[in-house]
Amino acid sequence: MRWREKVAHERRAAYRDETYWGRPIAGFGDPTAQIIVLGLAPGAHGANRTGRVFTGDRSGDWLYRAMHRAGLANQSTSQTRNDGLVLRNAWVTVAVRCAPPDNKPLPLERKRCSGFLDRELAMLPNKRIVVCLGGFAYLAACDYFAVSPRPRFAHGAVVDAGTVTLVCSYHPSQQNTFTGRLTETMLDDVFARSVQLAGR
Repeated sequence: MRWREKVAHERRAAYRDETYWGRPIAGFGDPTAQIIVLGLAPGAHGANRTGRVFTGDRSGDWLYRAMHRAGLANQSTSQTRNDGLVLRNAWVTVAVRCAPPDNKPLPLERKRCSGFLDRELAMLPNKRIVVCLGGFAYLAACDYFAVSPRPRFAHGAVVDAGTVTLVCSYHPSQQNTFTGRLTETMLDDVFARSVQLAGR
């Protein structure tokens, strides 16, 4: 929490004239959504700056382009809270509500934030698919849906979680997209599969 506020006060040079959100981040999207997208945590200079999950950073660029191609978003970009982005049949949220140092939340932070995620997921009655962006988000989803035994995380893995299906993807972080570990085609395939499963 202190680090989140420190970043918001000091700001990155490119955003020095902007007022950072600097507070916890809630989810965003269609409250009747069948498809839930679960990420790790707010980006320090993305959501922590703009106040909307996956907004204003490169991870968000990748995510919303893929969601737009899948028919889940009305536009392919997400730069500010007021840019007109509307999600259809999709809700995007994070396991940890505050931006962590180095974009690496700790398991303890996931545990401390679990109550917020629990309440948020409980308010989405039509959820059928949870797209888990990264192993950290996958663990949070398995905890919430009491998946046991828990299959190993792998990109493209599909896991039966009782009332929902978990669809796993590498996180669209720069570490994955710059190295080619995650390609746009791979992310498109995850969302195409999620839309297909939601339609059953």
